[in-house]
Amino acid sequence: MTPAQKQFLQLAAAAAEKASHIFPEQAACEAALESSFGASLLAVRGNNLFGMKQHQHPEYGTLSLPTREFENGKWIPATADWVDYPDWAACFEDRMATLVRLAKIYPHYAAALAAGSGTTFVMEVSKTWSTDPQRAAKVLAIYDEIAGDWDATA
Repeated sequence: MTPAQKQFLQLAAAAAEKASHIFPEQAACEAALESSFGASLLAVRGNNLFGMKQHQHPEYGTLSLPTREFENGKWIPATADWVDYPDWAACFEDRMATLVRLAKIYPHYAAALAAGSGTTFVMEVSKTWSTDPQRAAKVLAIYDEIAGDWDATA
């Protein structure tokens, strides 16, 4: 892991904590995976670290950008409308609000919100959050690589 990646994780964890995320360090690792450690076009242009698609009733601006979705065992190109956030804390706050709002519809979100550990949170939320079947393992690998080194990344 590069120093820049470690710095991203520290800053993202701080933003997640500011937004009252229940597992800020794991959320930072999710954001790292989803945004290529903050380097994705969506993260750079829209402070969107999770690939949050635009809501039915937008609170923030919209960016239309290309993406890909994993469907029927293969990656398919697509275009989507994404939320354009003013900062990372707003992104983490909206992500938590989305999980709470959709917990009654998606049992994995409810299980994630009730999780007793960050690992369980990641495993549960990943079952519905992403079309990537390896998402949880990838997030937890990032966490394992930096675990115990959070204070040293500042």
